[in-house]
Amino acid sequence: MIRVLLAEDSLTVRRLLVEQLRSDSEIEVVGEANNGAEAVEQACRLHPDIVAMDVHMPVMDGLDATKEIMVRSPAPIVLFSSSSTPGDVELALNAMRAGALMVLEKPDNPGSASFDGRRQQLIQMVKAMAQVKVVRRWAQGREPAAAPAASPRRGAPVRLVAIAASTGGPAVLQRVLSDLPGDFPAPVLVVQHIATGFVGGLADWLNASSALRVKVAEEGEDLQPHVAYLSPDDRHLGVRAPGRIQLSDAPPVGGFRPSGTYLFEAAAKLAGPALAAVILTGMGSDGVAGLEKVRAAGGTVLAQDEESSVVYGMPRDAVVAGLVDAVVGVEQIAPRLVALAREA
Repeated sequence: MIRVLLAEDSLTVRRLLVEQLRSDSEIEVVGEANNGAEAVEQACRLHPDIVAMDVHMPVMDGLDATKEIMVRSPAPIVLFSSSSTPGDVELALNAMRAGALMVLEKPDNPGSASFDGRRQQLIQMVKAMAQVKVVRRWAQGREPAAAPAASPRRGAPVRLVAIAASTGGPAVLQRVLSDLPGDFPAPVLVVQHIATGFVGGLADWLNASSALRVKVAEEGEDLQPHVAYLSPDDRHLGVRAPGRIQLSDAPPVGGFRPSGTYLFEAAAKLAGPALAAVILTGMGSDGVAGLEKVRAAGGTVLAQDEESSVVYGMPRDAVVAGLVDAVVGVEQIAPRLVALAREA
Protein backbone atom coordinates (compact mmCIF):
# COMPACT_ATOMS: atom_id res chain seq x y z
CA MET A 1 0.00 0.00 0.00
CA ILE A 2 1.31 3.46 -0.97
CA ARG A 3 0.76 5.94 1.86
CA VAL A 4 0.10 9.48 0.59
CA LEU A 5 0.08 12.78 2.46
CA LEU A 6 -2.03 15.34 0.57
CA ALA A 7 -1.68 19.10 1.14
CA GLU A 8 -4.17 21.46 -0.57
CA ASP A 9 -5.80 24.57 0.89
CA SER A 10 -8.98 24.31 -1.22
CA LEU A 11 -11.34 21.86 0.49
CA THR A 12 -13.17 21.20 -2.79
CA VAL A 13 -9.99 20.38 -4.70
CA ARG A 14 -8.63 18.36 -1.78
CA ARG A 15 -11.73 16.20 -1.63
CA LEU A 16 -11.56 15.65 -5.37
CA LEU A 17 -7.91 14.62 -5.16
CA VAL A 18 -8.58 12.30 -2.23
CA GLU A 19 -11.40 10.65 -4.17
CA GLN A 20 -9.16 10.20 -7.20
CA LEU A 21 -6.32 8.70 -5.19
CA ARG A 22 -8.57 6.38 -3.22
CA SER A 23 -10.09 5.06 -6.45
CA ASP A 24 -6.96 2.92 -6.70
CA SER A 25 -6.83 0.03 -4.23
CA GLU A 26 -3.05 0.34 -3.85
CA ILE A 27 -3.16 3.92 -2.55
CA GLU A 28 -4.06 5.10 0.95
CA VAL A 29 -4.37 8.79 1.87
CA VAL A 30 -2.95 8.83 5.41
CA GLY A 31 -3.05 12.58 6.02
CA GLU A 32 -4.63 15.79 4.74
CA ALA A 33 -3.17 19.26 5.28
CA ASN A 34 -4.61 22.64 4.28
CA ASN A 35 -1.34 24.59 4.36
CA GLY A 36 2.39 24.05 4.03
CA ALA A 37 3.13 24.19 7.75
CA GLU A 38 0.63 21.41 8.40
CA ALA A 39 2.20 19.41 5.56
CA VAL A 40 5.62 19.64 7.21
CA GLU A 41 4.24 18.63 10.62
CA GLN A 42 2.34 15.66 9.20
CA ALA A 43 5.28 14.56 7.04
CA CYS A 44 7.45 14.39 10.17
CA ARG A 45 4.77 12.55 12.16
CA LEU A 46 3.33 10.19 9.56
CA HIS A 47 6.40 9.43 7.40
CA PRO A 48 4.34 8.94 4.21
CA ASP A 49 5.69 7.18 1.13
CA ILE A 50 5.00 10.32 -0.90
CA VAL A 51 3.80 13.90 -0.34
CA ALA A 52 1.48 15.49 -2.91
CA MET A 53 0.93 19.20 -2.36
CA ASP A 54 -0.17 22.44 -3.94
CA VAL A 55 2.44 24.97 -5.00
CA HIS A 56 0.47 27.89 -3.53
CA MET A 57 -0.72 27.46 0.06
CA PRO A 58 -1.24 29.81 3.02
CA VAL A 59 1.14 29.98 6.01
CA MET A 60 3.89 28.19 4.07
CA ASP A 61 4.01 27.70 0.29
CA GLY A 62 5.13 24.62 -1.63
CA LEU A 63 8.72 25.81 -1.95
CA ASP A 64 9.29 26.42 1.76
CA ALA A 65 7.39 23.26 2.67
CA THR A 66 9.57 21.25 0.29
CA LYS A 67 12.73 22.67 1.85
CA GLU A 68 11.52 21.83 5.37
CA ILE A 69 10.37 18.32 4.50
CA MET A 70 13.64 17.53 2.72
CA VAL A 71 15.59 18.59 5.80
CA ARG A 72 13.39 17.15 8.55
CA SER A 73 11.74 14.07 7.03
CA PRO A 74 12.83 13.48 3.41
CA ALA A 75 10.20 11.97 1.14
CA PRO A 76 9.33 12.02 -2.54
CA ILE A 77 7.30 15.16 -3.29
CA VAL A 78 4.94 15.81 -6.19
CA LEU A 79 3.56 19.32 -6.70
CA PHE A 80 0.22 20.50 -8.07
CA SER A 81 -0.40 23.77 -9.88
CA SER A 82 -3.51 25.22 -11.48
CA SER A 83 -1.63 28.16 -12.98
CA SER A 84 1.27 28.69 -15.37
CA THR A 85 1.80 32.35 -14.44
CA PRO A 86 5.46 33.35 -14.11
CA GLY A 87 5.26 33.48 -10.32
CA ASP A 88 3.75 30.01 -10.00
CA VAL A 89 6.18 28.51 -12.51
CA GLU A 90 9.19 29.99 -10.74
CA LEU A 91 7.88 28.78 -7.38
CA ALA A 92 7.37 25.25 -8.71
CA LEU A 93 10.76 25.13 -10.43
CA ASN A 94 12.57 26.37 -7.33
CA ALA A 95 10.74 23.69 -5.33
CA MET A 96 11.96 21.07 -7.78
CA ARG A 97 15.46 22.41 -7.37
CA ALA A 98 14.99 22.04 -3.60
CA GLY A 99 14.00 18.38 -3.97
CA ALA A 100 10.46 18.05 -5.35
CA LEU A 101 10.25 15.53 -8.17
CA MET A 102 7.75 17.01 -10.59
CA VAL A 103 4.76 19.29 -11.08
CA LEU A 104 1.33 18.10 -12.23
CA GLU A 105 -1.72 20.04 -13.32
CA LYS A 106 -4.60 20.08 -10.86
CA PRO A 107 -7.62 17.93 -11.76
CA ASP A 108 -10.26 19.25 -14.13
CA ASN A 109 -13.94 19.51 -13.40
CA PRO A 110 -15.32 15.94 -13.20
CA GLY A 111 -17.47 16.68 -16.23
CA SER A 112 -14.54 17.61 -18.49
CA ALA A 113 -13.32 15.34 -21.28
CA SER A 114 -9.81 15.20 -19.80
CA PHE A 115 -10.89 14.27 -16.28
CA ASP A 116 -10.30 10.51 -16.53
CA GLY A 117 -6.98 11.00 -18.29
CA ARG A 118 -5.73 13.38 -15.60
CA ARG A 119 -6.90 10.98 -12.87
CA GLN A 120 -4.98 8.12 -14.44
CA GLN A 121 -1.90 10.32 -14.81
CA LEU A 122 -2.11 11.32 -11.15
CA ILE A 123 -2.36 7.71 -9.99
CA GLN A 124 0.44 6.58 -12.29
CA MET A 125 2.79 9.36 -11.19
CA VAL A 126 2.08 8.87 -7.48
CA LYS A 127 2.80 5.15 -7.77
CA ALA A 128 5.99 5.71 -9.75
CA MET A 129 7.35 8.59 -7.68
CA ALA A 130 6.66 6.80 -4.39
CA GLN A 131 9.40 4.37 -5.39
CA VAL A 132 12.01 7.14 -5.34
CA LYS A 133 13.19 6.60 -1.79
CA VAL A 134 16.07 9.07 -1.80
CA VAL A 135 15.51 12.46 -3.42
CA ARG A 136 18.93 13.74 -4.40
CA ARG A 137 20.00 17.36 -4.57
CA TRP A 138 23.24 19.06 -5.52
CA ALA A 139 25.05 21.66 -3.47
CA GLN A 140 24.87 25.15 -4.92
CA GLY A 141 27.85 27.29 -5.75
CA ARG A 142 30.26 24.48 -6.54
CA GLU A 143 32.95 25.05 -9.10
CA PRO A 144 32.54 22.99 -12.28
CA ALA A 145 34.62 19.82 -12.27
CA ALA A 146 37.72 19.65 -14.39
CA ALA A 147 36.92 18.40 -17.87
CA PRO A 148 37.27 14.63 -18.10
CA ALA A 149 39.06 13.13 -21.04
CA ALA A 150 36.91 13.39 -24.11
CA SER A 151 35.74 10.32 -25.99
CA PRO A 152 37.81 9.44 -29.07
CA ARG A 153 36.38 11.18 -32.12
CA ARG A 154 36.73 10.70 -35.81
CA GLY A 155 36.48 14.19 -37.25
CA ALA A 156 35.23 17.69 -36.58
CA PRO A 157 34.42 18.93 -33.07
CA VAL A 158 30.87 18.80 -31.80
CA ARG A 159 28.73 21.46 -33.47
CA LEU A 160 25.32 20.47 -32.07
CA VAL A 161 24.17 19.25 -28.64
CA ALA A 162 20.84 17.47 -28.03
CA ILE A 163 19.57 16.78 -24.50
CA ALA A 164 16.59 14.74 -23.26
CA ALA A 165 15.37 14.87 -19.65
CA SER A 166 12.30 13.97 -17.65
CA THR A 167 11.73 13.57 -13.89
CA GLY A 168 14.32 15.60 -11.99
CA GLY A 169 15.48 17.26 -15.19
CA PRO A 170 14.91 20.98 -14.49
CA ALA A 171 17.48 21.13 -11.68
CA VAL A 172 20.01 19.16 -13.74
CA LEU A 173 19.46 21.36 -16.78
CA GLN A 174 20.02 24.42 -14.64
CA ARG A 175 23.33 22.99 -13.45
CA VAL A 176 24.47 21.93 -16.93
CA LEU A 177 23.48 25.14 -18.73
CA SER A 178 24.88 27.38 -15.99
CA ASP A 179 28.19 25.50 -16.19
CA LEU A 180 28.51 26.03 -19.94
CA PRO A 181 30.47 29.18 -20.88
CA GLY A 182 28.76 32.03 -22.69
CA ASP A 183 30.94 31.41 -25.75
CA PHE A 184 29.99 27.73 -26.03
CA PRO A 185 30.11 27.31 -29.81
CA ALA A 186 27.35 24.74 -30.39
CA PRO A 187 23.57 25.27 -30.28
CA VAL A 188 21.86 23.19 -27.56
CA LEU A 189 18.48 21.53 -28.18
CA VAL A 190 16.50 20.35 -25.15
CA VAL A 191 13.48 18.12 -24.66
CA GLN A 192 12.21 18.29 -21.06
CA HIS A 193 9.00 16.53 -20.08
CA ILE A 194 7.07 19.04 -17.97
CA ALA A 195 3.47 20.04 -17.25
CA THR A 196 1.65 21.94 -20.00
CA GLY A 197 2.10 25.69 -19.74
CA PHE A 198 5.38 25.52 -17.85
CA VAL A 199 7.95 25.48 -20.64
CA GLY A 200 8.03 29.27 -21.10
CA GLY A 201 8.65 29.76 -17.40
CA LEU A 202 11.26 27.01 -17.46
CA ALA A 203 13.11 28.81 -20.25
CA ASP A 204 13.06 32.08 -18.29
CA TRP A 205 14.18 30.29 -15.11
CA LEU A 206 17.09 28.62 -16.89
CA ASN A 207 18.00 31.80 -18.76
CA ALA A 208 18.32 33.73 -15.51
CA SER A 209 21.17 31.50 -14.31
CA SER A 210 22.94 30.75 -17.60
CA ALA A 211 25.52 32.63 -19.63
CA LEU A 212 23.83 31.11 -22.68
CA ARG A 213 20.58 32.49 -24.01
CA VAL A 214 17.77 30.03 -23.21
CA LYS A 215 14.50 30.25 -25.13
CA VAL A 216 11.54 28.24 -26.38
CA ALA A 217 12.20 27.01 -29.92
CA GLU A 218 10.26 28.56 -32.82
CA GLU A 219 9.49 26.97 -36.16
CA GLY A 220 12.02 27.78 -38.88
CA GLU A 221 14.44 29.85 -36.80
CA ASP A 222 18.15 29.45 -37.53
CA LEU A 223 20.26 27.56 -35.03
CA GLN A 224 22.72 29.89 -33.34
CA PRO A 225 25.76 29.27 -31.13
CA HIS A 226 25.51 30.33 -27.49
CA VAL A 227 21.75 29.52 -27.47
CA ALA A 228 19.77 26.69 -25.84
CA TYR A 229 16.37 25.89 -27.41
CA LEU A 230 13.60 24.16 -25.43
CA SER A 231 10.84 22.18 -27.11
CA PRO A 232 7.46 23.92 -26.83
CA ASP A 233 4.37 22.31 -25.34
CA ASP A 234 3.03 19.27 -27.17
CA ARG A 235 5.31 19.57 -30.21
CA HIS A 236 8.30 17.51 -31.25
CA LEU A 237 11.57 19.40 -31.52
CA GLY A 238 13.70 18.64 -34.57
CA VAL A 239 16.12 20.27 -36.99
CA ARG A 240 16.51 20.38 -40.76
CA ALA A 241 19.25 21.44 -43.15
CA PRO A 242 20.95 23.81 -43.39
CA GLY A 243 20.42 24.28 -39.66
CA ARG A 244 16.92 25.39 -38.76
CA ILE A 245 14.45 24.45 -36.05
CA GLN A 246 11.66 22.15 -37.15
CA LEU A 247 8.63 21.66 -34.92
CA SER A 248 6.23 18.79 -35.56
CA ASP A 249 2.73 17.71 -34.63
CA ALA A 250 3.55 14.11 -35.55
CA PRO A 251 2.08 11.46 -33.22
CA PRO A 252 3.71 10.93 -29.83
CA VAL A 253 6.74 8.63 -29.79
CA GLY A 254 6.48 6.08 -27.00
CA GLY A 255 3.71 8.17 -25.47
CA PHE A 256 5.70 11.43 -25.51
CA ARG A 257 5.38 14.65 -27.48
CA PRO A 258 7.89 16.21 -27.34
CA SER A 259 10.05 13.11 -27.48
CA GLY A 260 13.75 12.68 -26.85
CA THR A 261 13.84 9.95 -29.48
CA TYR A 262 12.41 12.30 -32.12
CA LEU A 263 15.01 14.95 -31.23
CA PHE A 264 17.96 12.55 -31.26
CA GLU A 265 16.99 11.05 -34.61
CA ALA A 266 16.56 14.45 -36.26
CA ALA A 267 19.80 15.81 -34.76
CA ALA A 268 21.76 12.71 -35.84
CA LYS A 269 20.52 13.10 -39.40
CA LEU A 270 21.65 16.73 -39.50
CA ALA A 271 24.91 16.65 -37.55
CA GLY A 272 26.15 13.05 -37.76
CA PRO A 273 29.52 12.65 -36.00
CA ALA A 274 29.41 16.34 -34.94
CA LEU A 275 26.51 15.63 -32.54
CA ALA A 276 26.74 15.14 -28.80
CA ALA A 277 23.57 13.57 -27.34
CA VAL A 278 22.95 13.69 -23.59
CA ILE A 279 20.34 11.59 -21.80
CA LEU A 280 19.48 12.75 -18.30
CA THR A 281 17.47 11.68 -15.27
CA GLY A 282 13.97 10.48 -16.02
CA MET A 283 11.43 7.72 -15.68
CA GLY A 284 10.94 5.33 -18.59
CA SER A 285 13.04 5.03 -21.73
CA ASP A 286 12.24 8.04 -23.92
CA GLY A 287 15.23 8.89 -26.08
CA VAL A 288 16.89 5.48 -25.98
CA ALA A 289 15.65 4.38 -29.43
CA GLY A 290 16.88 7.67 -30.88
CA LEU A 291 20.36 7.08 -29.51
CA GLU A 292 20.69 4.12 -31.88
CA LYS A 293 20.61 6.63 -34.75
CA VAL A 294 23.13 8.86 -32.97
CA ARG A 295 25.60 6.01 -32.60
CA ALA A 296 25.04 4.83 -36.16
CA ALA A 297 25.80 8.36 -37.39
CA GLY A 298 29.03 8.49 -35.39
CA GLY A 299 27.84 10.91 -32.71
CA THR A 300 28.85 10.87 -29.06
CA VAL A 301 26.43 9.82 -26.31
CA LEU A 302 26.70 10.87 -22.66
CA ALA A 303 24.43 9.50 -19.92
CA GLN A 304 23.94 10.92 -16.43
CA ASP A 305 25.11 8.57 -13.70
CA GLU A 306 22.88 6.85 -11.17
CA GLU A 307 24.24 8.72 -8.16
CA SER A 308 23.22 12.15 -9.43
CA SER A 309 19.95 11.05 -11.11
CA VAL A 310 16.67 11.52 -9.31
CA VAL A 311 15.22 8.64 -11.35
CA TYR A 312 17.77 6.41 -13.05
CA GLY A 313 15.44 5.22 -15.81
CA MET A 314 16.24 6.83 -19.16
CA PRO A 315 20.03 6.86 -18.69
CA ARG A 316 20.04 3.33 -17.27
CA ASP A 317 18.17 1.94 -20.27
CA ALA A 318 20.62 3.70 -22.60
CA VAL A 319 23.56 2.15 -20.74
CA VAL A 320 21.99 -1.32 -20.73
CA ALA A 321 21.38 -1.03 -24.47
CA GLY A 322 25.10 -0.38 -25.03
CA LEU A 323 24.50 3.04 -26.60
CA VAL A 324 26.57 5.22 -24.28
CA ASP A 325 30.16 6.45 -24.71
CA ALA A 326 30.48 7.77 -21.15
CA VAL A 327 28.48 7.76 -17.91
CA VAL A 328 29.12 10.99 -16.02
CA GLY A 329 27.99 12.85 -12.92
CA VAL A 330 25.95 16.01 -13.29
CA GLU A 331 28.99 18.17 -12.49
CA GLN A 332 30.95 16.58 -15.34
CA ILE A 333 28.45 17.02 -18.15
CA ALA A 334 29.21 20.64 -19.11
CA PRO A 335 33.01 20.23 -18.93
CA ARG A 336 32.74 17.13 -21.11
CA LEU A 337 30.66 19.03 -23.68
CA VAL A 338 33.14 21.91 -23.69
CA ALA A 339 36.00 19.47 -24.31
CA LEU A 340 34.14 17.79 -27.18
CA ALA A 341 33.21 21.12 -28.78
CA ARG A 342 36.79 22.34 -28.69
CA GLU A 343 38.45 19.23 -30.06
CA ALA A 344 40.30 19.67 -33.32
